[in-house]
Amino acid sequence: MGGAAVTEEEYLVSRMRGFGTTIFAEMSALATQTGAINLGQGFPDTDGPPEIFDAAIEAIRAGHNQYPPGRGIPALRHAIAEHQQWYYGLTYDPDREVLVTAGATEAIAATILALCETGDEVVVLEPTYDSYAASIALAGAVLRPVTLHHPDYRLDVDALRAAVTPRTRLLLINSPHNPTGRVLDRTELTAIAELAVERDLVVVTDEVYEHLAFDREHIPLATLPGMRDRTVTISSAGKTFSCTGWKIGWVCASPALVDAVGTTKQFLTYVNGAPFQHAIVTGLALPEHRIESIRRNLRDRRDQLSNALLAAGLDVHPCEATYFLTVDVATLGETDGLAFCRALPERIGVVAIPSSVFYLDPGPARTLVRFAFCKRPDVLDEAVRRLAGLGTSMRSGTQMSSDVRSPA
Repeated sequence: MGGAAVTEEEYLVSRMRGFGTTIFAEMSALATQTGAINLGQGFPDTDGPPEIFDAAIEAIRAGHNQYPPGRGIPALRHAIAEHQQWYYGLTYDPDREVLVTAGATEAIAATILALCETGDEVVVLEPTYDSYAASIALAGAVLRPVTLHHPDYRLDVDALRAAVTPRTRLLLINSPHNPTGRVLDRTELTAIAELAVERDLVVVTDEVYEHLAFDREHIPLATLPGMRDRTVTISSAGKTFSCTGWKIGWVCASPALVDAVGTTKQFLTYVNGAPFQHAIVTGLALPEHRIESIRRNLRDRRDQLSNALLAAGLDVHPCEATYFLTVDVATLGETDGLAFCRALPERIGVVAIPSSVFYLDPGPARTLVRFAFCKRPDVLDEAVRRLAGLGTSMRSGTQMSSDVRSPA
């Protein structure tokens, strides 16, 4: 699809109907029905650092259970600003340039709704997180996808430039990238920054996997020349600290951009998660070696699952970050990733997600499948055991005869 525009009507049909969400629900239901191990949904099955959870309990008991300030509690805004300074050398005023949100998803929606009007265009890297297209549609704007093509998923700078028109309002960049696991390198980010400055564009960056980059350094776009005040940096605590249900995210940007996003945010959730905001202060204050330990453990799980998928005869694409591995099931003779995923729970007792749900045009991803590796080692051990018979099972079309109940 390159830089070809997708009309509002087209993506309203394809995304507002919630196809991706429907498939996720279908796969989760299959996991329950068959007792399969669910490697489809991207959330951990263990908690993160215990002191964060202790801090949440302490905050509840201390009475932090009512509406927090609209921009987030001061301690968390200061902690976010300190985090940006410590890790990236970015300085933000915690009172004027930091906004706490109900997760990164709300931050993205509030930003797009605040900064886009009917007919504006938003350039997005594809495959894409479902909420991007829905938020763009809600704003009455138009999505222009730039496809990252497998297997290397490098940014095509020429395609990016071709996608930008006089109606372009935002570039929406996700790195580390879900679902591909790609981390954009400095050359790619520099090209984005140069284009944004040249065309006077605002860039929205989704960096929720910032601390889960394994093989390449994550570089925030806001650190590049000319980008600090034209970038809306979005992140959250859920992925780093394995507390996805808490929905504590944030926006860092110039005062004018934060004011605009905050004006919209107040009519979405108003505020959220008072005791959890206090707990994330503790999380952001953890020493760097603790974050490295989280990253190292997840990298080991990536390697565990990747080796099993390779041994099963699948073409496994490189994963530099996130929770996910992408594989091409064409090496097994499969021609339809969705059909493959629907058959997988019954045949070997594992659930995956077809990558086609992350594309407006599923053609480039018809045989691609995503597996999540953010699971307990014993769960992955069992998944690995089952995946060992994948090639034989899928070629024969027979159901696996062994017990397919998930480990407790």
